[in-house]
Amino acid sequence: MEHKTLISVIIPVYNGEKYLAQCIENTLCQTYKQLEIIVIDDGSTDKSAQIAAQYPVKIISQKNSGLAASRNTGIDNATGDYIHFLDVDDWLNLQYYEKMLEAVQLTKAEMAVGGVINEIRQKRTQIFDYQIVVSTIDDKLALTNVGKYGYAWRYLFDINFLKNNNLRFEEGRLIEDLAFSLQAVYFANKIVSVPNAVYVYKLRENSIMSNRNKAFKQKRHEDWKHAKEVRRQFAEEHHFQIPDVATKGLGAKIIKWFA
Repeated sequence: MEHKTLISVIIPVYNGEKYLAQCIENTLCQTYKQLEIIVIDDGSTDKSAQIAAQYPVKIISQKNSGLAASRNTGIDNATGDYIHFLDVDDWLNLQYYEKMLEAVQLTKAEMAVGGVINEIRQKRTQIFDYQIVVSTIDDKLALTNVGKYGYAWRYLFDINFLKNNNLRFEEGRLIEDLAFSLQAVYFANKIVSVPNAVYVYKLRENSIMSNRNKAFKQKRHEDWKHAKEVRRQFAEEHHFQIPDVATKGLGAKIIKWFA
């Protein structure tokens, strides 16, 4: 493995002072050291920016625009060969980037998908025992289960692959991962699964998924319906069926009618 290869790690943060130091230190302690850590301060009103300034990271400040816009800012400013999106309140096993990079370089895949420990919904935990390379749309959908769980932080992306396919997160929306990840999985020529690379998705107070504010819950509900409709349209346009998800025919019409 060529250790000169640079990975850009994008960490969006909005009022994440409780978690940011741990997140950055978790990244700095990775066994793979050629990392460009970019903290996107999305208009925080707490001490997030001051905490980030204590570490050897690149800080980009912007007015509060949301997670999707922060990730797009990360894409625009990344100078690495590969890019990973890391949520500020989650963490990685310490060999994560070493194993992910080793897999994509060995197989020349555009994307690597690592394991997930989902502390919120245990049934969504997925750990890979073997390195597998897939290239057909059916195999890519089966391996990643991206049609149901679109988390962008599961993947290490070749940054030129993202830019060449103009892959961006839809700004102003929650559940923005689903369309982005589904499109990436569809357009990738090869995807490789990575054993011993594990992302731990944690349940935190007032996160996007746990926030119980009434207006926020309504927006989350509306944006989830929007994300499912974008998913349906994309699958229909490109003539594939997502496993366990009705994207066309009577099932899709019934789902759309009830929505």
